[in-house]
Amino acid sequence: MAGETVDRKEVLKQAFVKALPITGSYLFVSMAYGLTMQEAGLSWFWSLFTSLTVYTGAFQFVLVTFLSSGALILTIALTALFMNSRQFFYGLTFVEDFKKMGKRYPYMVHTMTDETYAVNCSMLSSEVIRDRNAEKENDRKRRFDIMFYVALFSRISWMVGAVLGGILGQILPVKLEGIDFCMTALFITIAIDQWRSVKVHLPALAGFIGGVLLLLLIGKDYFLLPTLILVSGLLLICERKVEAHE
Repeated sequence: MAGETVDRKEVLKQAFVKALPITGSYLFVSMAYGLTMQEAGLSWFWSLFTSLTVYTGAFQFVLVTFLSSGALILTIALTALFMNSRQFFYGLTFVEDFKKMGKRYPYMVHTMTDETYAVNCSMLSSEVIRDRNAEKENDRKRRFDIMFYVALFSRISWMVGAVLGGILGQILPVKLEGIDFCMTALFITIAIDQWRSVKVHLPALAGFIGGVLLLLLIGKDYFLLPTLILVSGLLLICERKVEAHE
């Protein structure tokens, strides 16, 4: 029946709109990354190759230093593990959804970033999906398609920006100082949108307060993982209370 099919054009349109803040940010930040790689003596090809295989913005910038200094593989691997350990927690939220996406499962795992995770969560909040098992099959398929295309558009924008940055670094003396603030602005926008879309703000407050406290106690280089563990544990303890108020 026509009512049971997913309109591909509409899905692409919705995914593009949802991905637009991410792609806009990624484009400029990855251009800065491409420029950094070029300044380190690595051409645009290596920027593209790294973006295809690593695809974690913060670590890609750190990787430039490692590649330039000839760091040990073990050092690089351990740094990558600790810098991206937060993804373990992100994955718990959508692992069942990704498994249901069939052949897209590996791609969704590989391309989940802070930004795509936030957009996926905002979809759950805005569509008021309390019980995913009760979600209609057609609505679930539409949501899965949007999640996939958001991840795809985001990754393409990062790769395009990385290549452009590398090429510009070869022909122009371009400087993009401070451009990475657009990522901070993106997270602030998403946080405000999620705050407005839900009635219970305990998770947001717990994350904010816990993050600030641990930032002050142990510093910016080490506070993220302990914050995730602390806040996740707190929310598990308070889960029934939160659900009761929703």
